[in-house]
Amino acid sequence: MQSDIHHSDNDTKEATESSQLATSFSAPNRLARRSFLRRLGLGAALLAPGAALLSGSGKALAANGSQSQTLTPGDVAILQLLAAAEFIEADLWKQYNELGGVDAPDSGYKEGLVILDGDQPQYIADNTDDEISHAAFLNAYLKSKGEQQVDLKQFARLAPSQVSFVPQTGRLTNLKQLSVDTSWWTRYRSTTNPDFGATFPDAVPSLRTGQHTAIPRNNSELGDPNNPSDHVKAIAFTAGFHFGYIEQGGTSLYATLAQKVTSLEVLRILLSIGGSEIMHFQTWQDKAGNATPLTDFDPINNSSVTFTDLTTNQPETLQANLIMPEPCEFISPKLPPCAIIRPSGPGQLDATGVINSFIADGLFKGQPPQFLQLINSLASAADAAQRE
Repeated sequence: MQSDIHHSDNDTKEATESSQLATSFSAPNRLARRSFLRRLGLGAALLAPGAALLSGSGKALAANGSQSQTLTPGDVAILQLLAAAEFIEADLWKQYNELGGVDAPDSGYKEGLVILDGDQPQYIADNTDDEISHAAFLNAYLKSKGEQQVDLKQFARLAPSQVSFVPQTGRLTNLKQLSVDTSWWTRYRSTTNPDFGATFPDAVPSLRTGQHTAIPRNNSELGDPNNPSDHVKAIAFTAGFHFGYIEQGGTSLYATLAQKVTSLEVLRILLSIGGSEIMHFQTWQDKAGNATPLTDFDPINNSSVTFTDLTTNQPETLQANLIMPEPCEFISPKLPPCAIIRPSGPGQLDATGVINSFIADGLFKGQPPQFLQLINSLASAADAAQRE
């Protein structure tokens, strides 16, 4: 893993590229607070192909006195892993935003997302901008401390959706062959905790079996916005449950790694960004359960999915409107139940656990072994960090 020093001429080139990219991100319907990310061009610029994993460009900046306090190796490892995770999230959310965000053309897919909530396209756009900001901030912070930045551009080469208005640029993540773990739904409605060995059934068992697409793969799967088919709605509902799966992983990851950091400033970063991930998860947990009952067969992936009505006549572990975390055992079974983020204990959904869950999800289908080795090495380093 080699570092790549960016000199001043490269910095000028990158600034020019960002300026050009910014023109393609107009958002007339976007809330005003979001426009700054668009103007900075922090979307595709973060994920363009052809660069090294880590960049050492922060050394000169730190030497000039931007931030003099050095970080422990453990804190650096944690920040680098989180930056990689945020680049991965930014990539997948960008794909959802292209097809279902507030600026996406009307389609049956977008209408299927609206079934989950009328504001779903705006929420998707906002979640996308949040993850882009997280990745950019973490890398900039590493640079300010003279540490190597994370850069996964060379692995952004998976095929995107073939829908005509989607940019045909390489992607880090595959949203077309997912096996979605929906046990997070029952976990947060249960009075038990995975930190104590509890396990949980899936809310939508068929999403865990076989492979499912969460985005339209071609124009025919966009569907009629006035009358989306069950097939198109099934794709949108799959996305709805995948949203929650992704964000609950980030929620537990930040809570777990925060316990390992040494610097109070790094702790502040993890608690603050982690709080944003919690807000994302709460939003998607509130929406996914509005999926309407249907069964669909996907001839491309040769798999079927069944969504049931979670809004009525369900036990507490499935009931759609129970979106606050149920109090459960925490720290010790001898202590009273407490409503918490779970898991947060070592060996549960720590860095390695999150990466392994992404692999099991199918998010990296098509990536070469070198990519998996890199992100697993980053995860292992973060998990090995200890508070000093």
